[in-house]
Amino acid sequence: MPFIEIDKIPPQEVAPGCHLRTPYGENLMLSYLEMDEDAEIPLHDHPHEQAGILLRGTLELTIGEETQTVQPGAMFLIPPNTPHRAIAVGGPVVVLDVFSPVREDYAMLMNSTNND
Repeated sequence: MPFIEIDKIPPQEVAPGCHLRTPYGENLMLSYLEMDEDAEIPLHDHPHEQAGILLRGTLELTIGEETQTVQPGAMFLIPPNTPHRAIAVGGPVVVLDVFSPVREDYAMLMNSTNND
């Protein structure tokens, strides 16, 4: 799947008001995350390296001990096993995340959607 039409991928709700689409290759995964106003990705960590860019909206982002409210164009890097969380502030949010290696839990969600 070298070309991806994101609107043709069914979204998965991973937390209340948080919907993602996660195409992936052999070593990395894209995650197109749409969050409703006030939706939250709760504090969590995982062994995958994560990077992202805020495409739309305002996001309160906590990475480790630091919290910032960021605007579109803000980019971030999250080292493996670092606690982090995100909250959509003042309206809906769209974030593009990249994971390496591929998150197995998200890949399973993606595969279950494609097999329905």
